[in-house]
Amino acid sequence: MRYPFLAGAAVALATAVLAACGSSGGSGGSGGGAEKAAAASGTTSAASAPAPSVAGPAVSPSGTQATKSGATPKAPAGDITPATGSFTKKQKEYLTDRVPKGMDPAAVLQSGQETCDRLRYLVKADRGIAVGAIVSGEIADAEPAVAHLCPRHQALVDEAALGYADGTHTDQRLRPGDYLAPSPTKACSWQLTGANGEKLTSGSSDTGKAVGITVPGSARTFTSTGCYAWLPQGDT
Repeated sequence: MRYPFLAGAAVALATAVLAACGSSGGSGGSGGGAEKAAAASGTTSAASAPAPSVAGPAVSPSGTQATKSGATPKAPAGDITPATGSFTKKQKEYLTDRVPKGMDPAAVLQSGQETCDRLRYLVKADRGIAVGAIVSGEIADAEPAVAHLCPRHQALVDEAALGYADGTHTDQRLRPGDYLAPSPTKACSWQLTGANGEKLTSGSSDTGKAVGITVPGSARTFTSTGCYAWLPQGDT
């Protein structure tokens, strides 16, 4: 289930992004106010190329059935060439094993560049929300896009790896420390349990404002609903 993490902050973020980035166009991914608001709200414009699924759809872009393993066949590295011009070394690294057969590699590259653009817009408005969008999966495939196309955002990906999205997290996945949900929904609730299901603490928030929790070392299960993303605070 997907929670509208950015919905409560969309208007404020759109205003902040417009002030920070202006409304100029260009090849760098800067669009008009509607596109920037869409970036902040977790949506993409109709003109944006869809990101290919690593797991692969039931039917590939060329209309053929996916393999039995569920993965769409990928074009060999030697076949990844643009219709015009050339790819840089980093772009080729990003595209390797990511281009379904029959798909224009430039469209796949565009999706990665748009991921970088969204991170750039969001981090200017609110760094916490940018990290939360990675944690929750609102910005999908951020790790490979950042690694090859916009390494300046690597700190965001590293921090997101220590956070928690809504759901149930258990045992080795739990790290003691303080966490903050920077923009929860108004139906945010959580519960921490210890060994044998012993209830340690629970809570809820209906304000839509940032809320914090402390995960103790004795916690064995952490369940969150409607809080969207919990980000580590301090040296968690």
